[in-house]
Amino acid sequence: MANRSYLYAADSMPNEAGIPQRIRCISEHNWDIPLAHKLLAGRGTTVVPSLIWNPLVGIAADYAGGAALLRDLLAAVGKGLEDDADFAECVARTAAHLEKQRAKYFVLETGEIVSMSGDDPAASVRQLASADLPEAVAQAEAAIAGQNDEWLASVRADWQSHFASFYSDALYFSFPG
Repeated sequence: MANRSYLYAADSMPNEAGIPQRIRCISEHNWDIPLAHKLLAGRGTTVVPSLIWNPLVGIAADYAGGAALLRDLLAAVGKGLEDDADFAECVARTAAHLEKQRAKYFVLETGEIVSMSGDDPAASVRQLASADLPEAVAQAEAAIAGQNDEWLASVRADWQSHFASFYSDALYFSFPG
């Protein structure tokens, strides 16, 4: 079994009192937290209790802001991939799924990924939320503004690893509706 990052949507944030009542599945990605997940969880980011695990390894973020950032970056990446039908299909599938599962918050579940390093998972998530996600957002914002062409070219060259995650209504960890 692969270790995965999981992305969900909810209308409230998980907190010490419990998890949100309605959780919608967005995406899962094997062996990494891809750029798409980082951007989707990159606006209004806060560390929250996990929906799945006991340690404090969840990240909640503004759904609308993260979705808009990803859409803008996909448009910038697409300017160099106009003839790539697979990229166009990936973008269309992702946009349709994000629209269908719309909520107030994204909830990024990182437990399986941060546990692979052997470091303290909660500390790793704090680092992810305070440094890694903001860095990814800053890189994407600069690329969208036309000020980060080298980074944009590297993302474009390896777009599958950044954007071609498994988007579905049911993930390995799903919640009753």
